[in-house]
Amino acid sequence: MDLKLLRALVGVAEHGTVSKAAEVLHITQPALSRQIRNLEAQAGFKLFERAGRGLRLTPRGEQFAADSRNFLTSANAFGERAQELRRGDIKVLRVAAAALTIEAMFPAFLKRYVQCVRDVRMVLIDAHAADHLSLLERREADVSVNVLNMLPLDSRRFAIRPLQSFHMLAAGVPALMSDLGSASDITRLAGRPLLLLDRSYATRNVFDAACHLADFKPNVFLESRSVNTLLAMADAGHGVAVVPSALHSSYDKLRTCVVTHRGEPLPLNIAVVWDRQNAPLRHVEAFADLFEEHVRETYRPAASNGSRPRGSKPRGRAGTAKATSKTISKARPTGRSAVRRAWQRPGLAG
Repeated sequence: MDLKLLRALVGVAEHGTVSKAAEVLHITQPALSRQIRNLEAQAGFKLFERAGRGLRLTPRGEQFAADSRNFLTSANAFGERAQELRRGDIKVLRVAAAALTIEAMFPAFLKRYVQCVRDVRMVLIDAHAADHLSLLERREADVSVNVLNMLPLDSRRFAIRPLQSFHMLAAGVPALMSDLGSASDITRLAGRPLLLLDRSYATRNVFDAACHLADFKPNVFLESRSVNTLLAMADAGHGVAVVPSALHSSYDKLRTCVVTHRGEPLPLNIAVVWDRQNAPLRHVEAFADLFEEHVRETYRPAASNGSRPRGSKPRGRAGTAKATSKTISKARPTGRSAVRRAWQRPGLAG
């Protein structure tokens, strides 16, 4: 349907007469009258009826006019958007991340990004970590936030911006955690029912690799794609959840400890990754700068003093190894050796 006919309808409806509407629309009265008749012919019903010396909408005309206003508003916005894209004023940055990473890091970061980068709209893509490289290669994503640990990564093709290192925590009710202390070797989880993320997550891949190195066979009670499912089961006493330290939770009964192998935390090393050949470099680097700053300010090194905070609300500051699960994100290794060894491993997993 011709937009100028809809504008004619809305103009006459707002001004009440053809003469006033014609003046505002910069059109002759006969031409405007013809447009109204053409629109009525297309619609198949009368839009106006006489009301003294003016016109008023019929009942069906009122509904049609309301729909026309909405349609014209959308059409105008669409046109403005097209002009902005043509001028290059608005860009779209497509960011691939695993669901767990999105849940842990992006809700607060999105607000910051919108405030700091007004000419680029971020679109999040929830994707398995193993799919990120192919998404970048096919130009279906511009940048990825992922964990560098397991899969081979061609540094000639892909660029990375390393972020701070996270690690793995075991979380459970006190009855299942009381003998583990603030940090515990992975083999000491023996005899406990374990609640693990499925193998699409880097957390699980790193855990399985550590089990293999330690010659430890875990007692897996539940595998899930949802970390909240694992924490809910742990909170009910059904087992010990193994989760990344980046997460926040609201389960008050849970205690945590750092999972180690040979005295070192199991590292989860997050990075921003992009394809050197395809990525819009300026926008990717702006994203990486902001995201690196956000992670650095939100997740600070933790003191492992074994104390439990009382009623404290997580604020991104230091936590404790025996903290409630509200501060799951706070317990972090501070040794540089763990970070350095982890970054020496090539690859990408998420």
